[in-house]
Amino acid sequence: MEKIIACAVDGIQGIKVEVQVHVERGAKFYMVGLPDNAVKESHYRISAALKNNGLSLPVRHIIINLAPADIRKEGSAYDLPIAIGILLATSQLNFTSIDQYLVMGELSLDGSIKAIKGVLPMAIKAKEMGLKGVIIPKENQDEAQFISDLDVIAVSHLSELISMINGNQFQPSISSALVIENKKNKSDFSDVVGQHFVKRALEIVASGEHNTLMIGPPGSGKSMLAKRIPSILPSLTQKEVIETTRIYSIIGKNNGVISAPPFRSPHHTISDVALVGGGSHPMPGEMSLAHNGVLFLDEFPEFKRSVVEVLRQPLENREITISRALKSCTYPAKFMLVLAMNPSPAGNYYEENSMYSKQKVFKYLEKLSKPLLDRIDVQIEVDPVPIKDLTVPGEMNETSELIKKRVVQTRNVQYERQGKTNALLNSTELKKYCELNHEGKQFLIKIGKQINLTARGYVRILKVSRTIADMEGSNSIHMNHILESLQYRSLERIKSFLV
Repeated sequence: MEKIIACAVDGIQGIKVEVQVHVERGAKFYMVGLPDNAVKESHYRISAALKNNGLSLPVRHIIINLAPADIRKEGSAYDLPIAIGILLATSQLNFTSIDQYLVMGELSLDGSIKAIKGVLPMAIKAKEMGLKGVIIPKENQDEAQFISDLDVIAVSHLSELISMINGNQFQPSISSALVIENKKNKSDFSDVVGQHFVKRALEIVASGEHNTLMIGPPGSGKSMLAKRIPSILPSLTQKEVIETTRIYSIIGKNNGVISAPPFRSPHHTISDVALVGGGSHPMPGEMSLAHNGVLFLDEFPEFKRSVVEVLRQPLENREITISRALKSCTYPAKFMLVLAMNPSPAGNYYEENSMYSKQKVFKYLEKLSKPLLDRIDVQIEVDPVPIKDLTVPGEMNETSELIKKRVVQTRNVQYERQGKTNALLNSTELKKYCELNHEGKQFLIKIGKQINLTARGYVRILKVSRTIADMEGSNSIHMNHILESLQYRSLERIKSFLV
């Protein structure tokens, strides 16, 4: 009996799978160990691939066991380990060190080895098991090569792998992915004319990792501003790079290492499953794909109610647990939520002669539920830039790089003080790091009654005030910091005008 080490993926974690091959007299092919249809069909792909490369699938009684048997095996990535196991078990190959490698790959009928999903979690698992290396498709080498102290044997064809085995010469592949390059974002804040108030607010948002809502008529630049937020966010740490790349790896949408904060902008017709993740065999959704980056929802009131409400729990827990009959998976979902919306169904602010009454506008704004709105730290109005400002050469705008330096400096202050950004502070940490003096408390109590401020809304104001204080290098929160944070509660003010 031959044993080949393979790997299954559960959530974003790799699970060791042992491909056991037993050959005896007979003429049947059995596969056990809870394989899905794609795994069962490997018999035909392997048979054709072997024949087309001068080898054979012997007419013998062959039993393939995928252990452990209680974990469902999915996909075509088991083709290669099963094929190698059969060749070893039938003495067509001889490789005594195969137990030092994790083997995964899909076989074409001609023997070419195709790319698979989830290579990064597999490589991480191989290192955790103390294996020497991984044998994987050539197309997947970049993400696997990122894991240090692990030999990556990337092959494009079965004949290539067989030649390596016969010659007992495994030359690890070399990839440029070993070096993380932080490529300059093509979208830059220097392209934005005017909008000084909004840019100030977005710098606060980036500095404290706060969720934000932009309200403004069409053409005011909401989408343009949102797309430039990743350009002022700190570069991902090595840990964050691995976390983010792992998510993209398991859905097969990764062409290498994800080194920059991701930006996801799903259309308002998206389903709640596509946003959260799920399916009969759970996969991560847009929330998880935005992990360590930005999730931008444009035309937010147009999203279905069910989609809007599923945002609430991940915004608090920073992770998503999906439970199905077959299995339960947990995916990370630590993202900055950026929402954009028009102030009315017509797109413009309420006017006396508008076809939309105050009641219709208020109903439109009410699509943002109070529980969700309480999780939005910053609400800002985005006014259109006058045409004269667009046509007349003005002063040079700050580049994203300059703003990013200040953002990084402010975040470093937060990490040194509390080990996390201000947006992630819990109630205990809030009391410790965001304490107000008597004057500040009384002022917020008075203002809170006027704008119907909830306890969660009060917390949001404290966190934003703390970020503003950090940006100014202040150890304590002062009245001017509170006053500025209150400016970023635009939706409450707009609603008050409609009552």
